[in-house]
Amino acid sequence: MPLAKVATLKQLSAFHTVARLGSITQAAEALHLTQSAVSIQIGSIEETVGTALLVRTGRGVRLTEAGELLQGYADRVIALWNEMGESMDTFLGAFSGTLRVGAVATTEYWLPSLLVAFANENPKAKVKLHTGNRDEIVRSLAAQEIDVAVMGNPPDELKPTSTRFARNPMGFLATPNHPLMAERRLTMAKLSEAHLLVRERGSGSRATLTRLFKEAGLNLRIGSELSSNEAIKQMCMAGFGPAYLSLHTCLLEMKAGLLALLPMPRNTIEREWFVAHSPSTKQLPQVAFAFERFLRLRGQMKINQLLELRETLPGLAFAERLPTVRHR
Repeated sequence: MPLAKVATLKQLSAFHTVARLGSITQAAEALHLTQSAVSIQIGSIEETVGTALLVRTGRGVRLTEAGELLQGYADRVIALWNEMGESMDTFLGAFSGTLRVGAVATTEYWLPSLLVAFANENPKAKVKLHTGNRDEIVRSLAAQEIDVAVMGNPPDELKPTSTRFARNPMGFLATPNHPLMAERRLTMAKLSEAHLLVRERGSGSRATLTRLFKEAGLNLRIGSELSSNEAIKQMCMAGFGPAYLSLHTCLLEMKAGLLALLPMPRNTIEREWFVAHSPSTKQLPQVAFAFERFLRLRGQMKINQLLELRETLPGLAFAERLPTVRHR
């Protein structure tokens, strides 16, 4: 009788697991079955096929020629079965699996809240978050150590698979009593003479700073280099120097009067947050695809609710000054 009419998916899964792990003992542990139960499943398929599929060795098992042939088809059947399960979960909104997110350090002030909101709506999903500077996150994405990345200004190789989902207002800040605050119309040339606090090489804000000064015909003169946004913010509040920061990271300090925007024309610089995945990813996990969609549709709203931009930044009128983000 043909194998397809007799073998069950349970039997095929047992064979597939044994073939993949090369051990009946390990397969039994992975399947939460006894070794004898796995052996019975394998024996049933071998009896139907009419030939041995495995050869027992001192260290485990190896596939026969017939076993290698069957394993090729088992790979495809099991993969299709798993894909079907994920697709049904997607349809029902019951995502499962681990969401591996990489994000630049600046997102630490708001991204955890969005991840919690996503996880609460998808209780079967687990979340794994890795933060670093821009270059580190790009490398992790290329190595497929993460599924999606959240960053500003993704590199060219990621732009075909990146989507902007929220605004990221940036600006030059200092303590209210900093000497530069007394300038009536502060220029980039004057700012370059100050003890500027900057992030390390490889960070997105450092790359943007370098570009801004280059466009102004100036070289970026670094006062102090730090690898933490929080360290920069604390040193800026202590009066050590001005800094270029995401306003998302210092809203409370601005409201409390500990930090203020420097008196520069067009000081509020409008950037955007992007979510991206690697172009080399053949099929994005359903849970990652769902998170991308969550950010596209609700990311800006969630950030606005969390930070309360209009209330915590009086006078900046972000709703009027920042354009509506259009998704690609």
